[in-house]
Amino acid sequence: MIVRILGEGQFEVDDGHLAALNELDAAVEAAVDSKDEEAFEPALTGLLDAVRNWGKSLPEDTLIDSDLILPPADAKVDEVVALLGDEGLIPDAL
Repeated sequence: MIVRILGEGQFEVDDGHLAALNELDAAVEAAVDSKDEEAFEPALTGLLDAVRNWGKSLPEDTLIDSDLILPPADAKVDEVVALLGDEGLIPDAL
């Protein structure tokens, strides 16, 4: 799957990591739902770090539709509300 981190670029992440990404996404979603900025920052950092660690960074000149779009590392709770769908940032199945 192709994951875009806004302001950072795209990463190719093996689909086998989807369940683990969903668990990390659940922590982000819970922090956003409760508007808990203190819990939000480490939850988002964990999710983005997982994408960076498990994924292969794609060259900047590569144009591929992203399967997932994640907020930038410096995003605030209020900014992420607009990106959340019914299943959080990451749907259970792609």
